[in-house]
Amino acid sequence: MIKNEFSSVGRSIHERSLDADLVIVGGGIAGTCGAIAAAREGLKVILVQDRPVLGGNASSEVRLWILGATSSMGNNNRWSREGGVLNEILVENMYRNPDGNAIILDTILLEKVKEEQNLILLLNTAVYEVVKSEADIIRSVIGFCSQNSTRYILSAPYFCDASGDGIVAFQAGAAFRMGAESKDEFDEGFAPDKEYGELLGHSIYFFTKDAGRPITFTAPSYALKDVSSIVKYRSYDVSDHGCKLWWLEYGGRLDTIHQTEEIKWELWKVIYGIWDHVKNSGKYPEAETLTLEWVGHIPGKRESRRFEGDYMLSQKDVIEQLHHPDAISYGGWSLDLHPADGVFSDRPGCNQWHSKGVYQIPLRCLYSKNIKNLWLAGRIISASHVAFGSARVMATVSYSAQVLGLATQYCLRKAITPSELANSSSVQELQQELMQKGHFIPGLIAQGKNLAHQAKLSSSSEFRLMEMTADGSWQKLEYSASQLLPGAPGDQIQISFSVESEEDTILIFQLRSSEKPFNYTPEVVLETREVSVSKGRSTVTAEFDYVIGVEQYVFACILKNELVSIKTSNMFLTGTMMLMNRYNKAVATSGVQLPPDDIGIDTFEFWLPSRRPAEQNLAFKLTKSLEPFKVSNLTNGYCRPTNKTNAWVAGVEDPDPCVRLQWDQPVQIKRIVLFFDSDFDHPLESTLRVHPERVVPHTVRNYKILSDKGQLIVEKTGNYQTVNEVFFDQGITTASIEIHLEHPAHNVPVALFEIQVF
Repeated sequence: MIKNEFSSVGRSIHERSLDADLVIVGGGIAGTCGAIAAAREGLKVILVQDRPVLGGNASSEVRLWILGATSSMGNNNRWSREGGVLNEILVENMYRNPDGNAIILDTILLEKVKEEQNLILLLNTAVYEVVKSEADIIRSVIGFCSQNSTRYILSAPYFCDASGDGIVAFQAGAAFRMGAESKDEFDEGFAPDKEYGELLGHSIYFFTKDAGRPITFTAPSYALKDVSSIVKYRSYDVSDHGCKLWWLEYGGRLDTIHQTEEIKWELWKVIYGIWDHVKNSGKYPEAETLTLEWVGHIPGKRESRRFEGDYMLSQKDVIEQLHHPDAISYGGWSLDLHPADGVFSDRPGCNQWHSKGVYQIPLRCLYSKNIKNLWLAGRIISASHVAFGSARVMATVSYSAQVLGLATQYCLRKAITPSELANSSSVQELQQELMQKGHFIPGLIAQGKNLAHQAKLSSSSEFRLMEMTADGSWQKLEYSASQLLPGAPGDQIQISFSVESEEDTILIFQLRSSEKPFNYTPEVVLETREVSVSKGRSTVTAEFDYVIGVEQYVFACILKNELVSIKTSNMFLTGTMMLMNRYNKAVATSGVQLPPDDIGIDTFEFWLPSRRPAEQNLAFKLTKSLEPFKVSNLTNGYCRPTNKTNAWVAGVEDPDPCVRLQWDQPVQIKRIVLFFDSDFDHPLESTLRVHPERVVPHTVRNYKILSDKGQLIVEKTGNYQTVNEVFFDQGITTASIEIHLEHPAHNVPVALFEIQVF
């Protein structure tokens, strides 16, 4: 029993002081991935989250799916899904949760954090005060946990603000912006005017379910009575729920920090008003058996403060794909701005303009220019309002945040500030170490070394790209189609297709490429051929004379002709795919981006793949094979296709695909890392969308590793993750290793991007 007498001076709440190498404030998807990555670098990390779950807008409290550079496969950014911890989480989520239940995602995020021994997680803890040791150095932050009535004093040499509104950076006095810059400041033609509005609003989503019997609904008294003011409800489809209702947006004319509660109430009024109209107006008979299953209680925020770093990302960085000496991450979502009036606006719910490819994000955007030991993560990074429209999305901010653990290690080791790291030659060391861990930075050349580089590599076979079996469906050429092919200097493309024509006609073939070798926008027509096609089924051949001069993907295109259907293949092959000149209505309005002349955006065509389980390749035969899948790719430092496949692929008929590493002298091995193909072109949305498989078809499931004496040292079955890391506590000494891998399926040959041996 506890019995306390009256205290005239009151009482102090319980207090705990904790020290760490890095304190991360904000457990959204950026803070969570950043904390896990930092802990795996050996840092002692404290992650502070003011909510009961992790994930922020991705959590079950908001339920927005995680997306980034892939943009729902609606742009030309091939193989651009973000890697690292985020990819590990998304692949795990697909395996456990292919139906996209946000509550299951909560458990995965919590599990990943709790598994890290170097990471302390404080949930339900709101940071409310910053203590500085000097005007530009933070000593500690103070937070309060409402659940255990404890005040935490958290001290560290480095801090990261991933809180969304920037509570740490704001209280520390860091320079920030809120609203839109003028067109002139960064020469941004897409900068909005006052009429359009300077801030993106908040959204609250709702879910419905079919109860299988008539369900009535009585609206709460605060529900909007007349929904005619909500322009966008007119296009509401009762089958839509969750984040497909992203257009339920409000607050862009208000203070999106201090008026969040007012914004929430307005969104509730709108949601219950719309549902009242759906259920009780008589205009939606299909909704008779539907009931509300869930309505969000906190709004998902899009925008508030943006803090200034040594560099501010702007429109030109995105559209012109500018290169930076301190590039450490990338983005690829469109420049995506919304009218400030949100659901009450008569304008389209969003205004999206895409780049021709992914763009670099420099380290100089990820720390405060005023506070020496403060990293920035999430949507508060240093960017203009226009560039923020692209860089704000969850997969992009998470991928950048994953860099900060290793960057903090460099700062600790060298006793330097984030600014000193970004503006010195040390950033090049950081870049290379990141890339050695499989971190993709567009435009950079990987140079990391490990024991695999000292070995002689050989393989049981190498896939020679000669044909794709014609065992798929017939695809009508209602859109222009193309096969993406990895070309090398000296290659010529002479390619045959099986077609079926309703009558005699002409097919136009084009060989295309991108202006920039690392892009996948086929704006350059290298050669055009016209071929006569007879009625019925036949084989047609396009013989291109063009000799490929650089290592780069080319597009064997067949232009639209609705009289003709073309045969597809059921084969999955790493580093190749079929594309069509069409558009995804979620992120574009036509197959050609046609911006106004004065906003500084490029005009170009969208060439998009099909989502699985649809066919992924055209059926074709080449006169001369392409040979892009050499075993030497396993040590080139790239873990996804770039301007080339970067993968070793075994022959599909190889009964025992095997890679052998042979050293001149025995070596001691303590760690082996394998990088498999998890189809970086597929978005893997975290919630709502149903995925067709639990395991990416491209991924090797089963493999064995043998020593020079034929001893089994590793056996893995049922793999589904991209990166497999094997540790040998005592180490093994051997002059060679053999890696035997099983084809994932009869139509999916073994593929491996990289082998690292330490």
